[in-house]
Amino acid sequence: MCMAARLSRHELSDLCLGKPPLRSLSVDDTVADALAALKKIDDNYVSVWNCHHSFMRKPQPKHQTTISKCTTCTCIGKVCMVDIICFLSKPQNLSSPSAALHSPISALLHQSSSLLVRHLPPTASLAEAIDVMHEGVHNLVIPIQNQFEGFDSNTLQHDDKTIYCWLTQEDIFRYLLNSIGLFSPTAASPINTLGVIDTQNLFAVCYDDPASSVLDLLSLSLIYQSSVAIVDPNGKFVGEISPSVLNSCDEAVVPAMATLSAGDFTSYIDCGGPPEDLVQLVKERVEDKNLSELLPDETGLCSWSSFSSSCSSDEDSCSGKNWKLGGYSGRVGRRSEAMVCYRWSSLVAVMIQALAHRVSYVWVVEEDGTLTGIVTFQAMLKVFREHLKSMC
Repeated sequence: MCMAARLSRHELSDLCLGKPPLRSLSVDDTVADALAALKKIDDNYVSVWNCHHSFMRKPQPKHQTTISKCTTCTCIGKVCMVDIICFLSKPQNLSSPSAALHSPISALLHQSSSLLVRHLPPTASLAEAIDVMHEGVHNLVIPIQNQFEGFDSNTLQHDDKTIYCWLTQEDIFRYLLNSIGLFSPTAASPINTLGVIDTQNLFAVCYDDPASSVLDLLSLSLIYQSSVAIVDPNGKFVGEISPSVLNSCDEAVVPAMATLSAGDFTSYIDCGGPPEDLVQLVKERVEDKNLSELLPDETGLCSWSSFSSSCSSDEDSCSGKNWKLGGYSGRVGRRSEAMVCYRWSSLVAVMIQALAHRVSYVWVVEEDGTLTGIVTFQAMLKVFREHLKSMC
């Protein structure tokens, strides 16, 4: 049996070693529950299930929930801070943020959310995982048998007493990188010869466009696992509004999203913190638009911050930097410097560049800085899949 065949037959249980148990929210939970949950965990995403299990609250008897009879606990989607920021930034929610936080968590799920997650057994092969992800799946939900010390199993287990983890496309690529020699010479080929540069699903706005104009594009970028580029009038790439950076913020950036230009917003969410002149500008514009509920009071809390913090059982997780106008959570922020490559860059170079910066895409530019496309994990996965199949 060739090395490629052996690699493709590796079981997913090998990739799950050391993966943390998956925290779950119930479809019964609210937007505020999701917000509090994301501030308590290290992951950028939290899973949503069709059952009554939620680590944000004590287990309840099934008859006390609004969920209909459910024979199997199933993950139906995932949400992140970008979902919440985009939801709270909608015009109808800006005037009543507290009411928006009372909304069911289903308001954060996309129509295709259930297609982005898939359950697979731990005995499934790497080839099966790649095939499933080739269909557009982002996360594979895998049951694990490991016992984790320091975790309350009652908040992690489902009805079948099973604890789950999930695997991402990034996990698959990190695993493939260990055997990158098997993919020669494809891995060393320029990306413009492999058909991986996407010029159709290229989300971009101009520097002076309102930041609020990117809301729909941000939601789409989550589905395509990409980002929103910012270009100048000549089409040259000058920056991005990146979901990976925005996931390190919290709901306190909503006022900036509602009042700043796209270019200024990138400066506002930079990991160094927003410039004082932009902070003052946001305050003035929020007051001009009669959106005072979005501004923090003298204690540093705005109306929805106070509400969402009351939904968390861990008061410490709702303090400190989480509630400042800058909008930065206690998690480690990402640098807002965008990753770019050229059409003659090799596939493995682009792959390593994305993995090194924990993003699922790299922008493609010309030598003069003109934006021409984007390369995503999804496109790269197709190449590796075809190479594996041709060798086995």
